[in-house]
Amino acid sequence: MNRLEKATKIATILDELYPTTPIPLSHYDSFTLLVAVMLSAQTTDKKVNQVTPGLFKKADTPLLMSQLTVNTIENLIREIGLAPTKAKNLKSMSKILISKGGLRPDWEFLESLPGVGHKTASVVMSQWYGIPAFPVDTHIHRLASRWGLSKAKNVTMTERDLKKIWPKKTWNKRHLQIIFFGREYCPARSHNLMNCPICSWASSNKRIKFEMKN
Repeated sequence: MNRLEKATKIATILDELYPTTPIPLSHYDSFTLLVAVMLSAQTTDKKVNQVTPGLFKKADTPLLMSQLTVNTIENLIREIGLAPTKAKNLKSMSKILISKGGLRPDWEFLESLPGVGHKTASVVMSQWYGIPAFPVDTHIHRLASRWGLSKAKNVTMTERDLKKIWPKKTWNKRHLQIIFFGREYCPARSHNLMNCPICSWASSNKRIKFEMKN
């Protein structure tokens, strides 16, 4: 089975398991989504969703966020990893949005904001603006490798590989489906690949033996 055939079979399984793809991070507009995604780096979505209600009660617009001190923001998000850095970025990002007229679906603009990298920009572009994008985090990178869809050493190259094997119109749902599948069936550790609905046939024998040893 070649890579494209494998990708087609995986897509069928993912579509059956996850016909709808709700956005995991709680938000109600483009700004609150951006903030939530910025907070999610090296933190679980569950933890972000526990913290953002308190934060958004105080500041759910660029203006309100910019008016808070960095210390206040940090205290509101202190349960999240890298809180000091994220607090500084949230304030700086909000001040820039005010000066630039708010958020807009512009890759260069989004990626220029403090604390916003390509992956964060991709999430906002795909999940809020509906623009085809394929955000790849370490979890998607791991599964793409397990399934033999990419041999890339980093998320940038994995994103390139996955965009080649699935139609552009499916990118926005496909990356969420992979995240959901990873959480439910394909964890990073203590995973029996032979019992996995995808790894059991998509992973190479070499990969299965390697992971069973570790």
